[in-house]
Amino acid sequence: MDFDGNKGVFQRLRPSGGGGGGAGGGGDSRNQKVCFHWRAGKCNRFPCPYLHRELPAPHLNNNNGTSSAKRSQGFSNDQNFIRRSPNFNGSSTWGRVHGGGANSHIVKKTEKLCNFWTQGKCAYGDKCKYLHSWCTGDFSLLTQLEGHQKVVTGITMPSGSDKLYTGGKDETVRLWDCQSGQCAAVINLGGEVGCMLNEGPWVFVGLPNMVKAWNTQTNTELSLVGPVGQVHALVVGNGLLFAGTQDGTILAWRFNAAVNNFEPAASLTGHTMATVTLIVGANRLYSGSMDNSIRVWSLDNFQCLQTLTDHTSVVMSILCWEQFLLSCSLDNTIKVWAATESGNLEATYTHSEDTGLLALCGMHDLEGKPILLCSCNDNTARAYDLPSFSERGKIFAKQEIRTIQIGPGGLFFTGDGAGSVKVWNWSPPTSSAANA
Repeated sequence: MDFDGNKGVFQRLRPSGGGGGGAGGGGDSRNQKVCFHWRAGKCNRFPCPYLHRELPAPHLNNNNGTSSAKRSQGFSNDQNFIRRSPNFNGSSTWGRVHGGGANSHIVKKTEKLCNFWTQGKCAYGDKCKYLHSWCTGDFSLLTQLEGHQKVVTGITMPSGSDKLYTGGKDETVRLWDCQSGQCAAVINLGGEVGCMLNEGPWVFVGLPNMVKAWNTQTNTELSLVGPVGQVHALVVGNGLLFAGTQDGTILAWRFNAAVNNFEPAASLTGHTMATVTLIVGANRLYSGSMDNSIRVWSLDNFQCLQTLTDHTSVVMSILCWEQFLLSCSLDNTIKVWAATESGNLEATYTHSEDTGLLALCGMHDLEGKPILLCSCNDNTARAYDLPSFSERGKIFAKQEIRTIQIGPGGLFFTGDGAGSVKVWNWSPPTSSAANA
């Protein structure tokens, strides 16, 4: 399905300073009044002409640009910030709605995507009892990029580049021009892309038995060998590149500028099955595995400090959020971990879903509030306020969403099993985007 406005969307993705101004400014085309029925928990208008959220506090509306500037930082800076230590200043009490109805976002729980609508052949039109929209909540679909033939497993944008990079199990990496939204190049790699990562000008791609590295500024291309089997996860921390592999080993490389190459630095063993997710925070490396465990590693000596075994199925994704570690699993739960007095991590809150969870991504809405976006294997992704875990909205897809990546100025990207890459915006839905 084609959506209008591709060029305008991708002009905002350019690395220049003004790229994300439209979303970062926090504008709202609706009447600047809070919906009375929404406050009472019974608004059934869609779209509603009034706000379904409280107006921002006065300090968010100052004229010095401080708050909007923080929310409109470049993609690379925002991405690294969220990946390593997101700025969450909330209470340590999880899973509770604070402040009553004023901070609650009422979302219908019975919404279901119309399968006939996704195929462009629903005969009921507006009278259909199922949803004719790719999302609900305070975000909207801006455009989608079609070209991958299989599941999209990586999305990234290197610093200073005017290209968006996406990779998938169709053994290709696609480069999308950020001014036109058109596919600028297709790189055939001869192996499935398990993950992607950018650090500065570098783009790293996890492949079977190898990590491919490109420097987008110098056009340098390197092959980092050593992994056994598919590389499922990549992360950078403490000057090292880490890769989680099919045999459970975590390999580390350090860049040697003198020879312009990455040299092996360490090999971390302990997982008994594939390592599928990695994150760095507080001088620690955290790894999640198909052996249902999370391991905590010291970045000083690469020793395993603790093994977390509360999950009962594959640990699919982990996220550092200030002093907390969040993890999701195919056991249908998200767990929030916090350090005890002894320094060890302990699960302090468990959020349950009706289905397995695949990926976590931390971001902020247009008012700077922390949001957790998590994808599920029922072809949806849910957005939650933190720390209350009250639902903010839902994203639907034809197949499961396997990767989520934040972008500049309130934009974020999802890649799904149908090979589609979608561009989203934190703003009230418009008729052209949500109902196209």
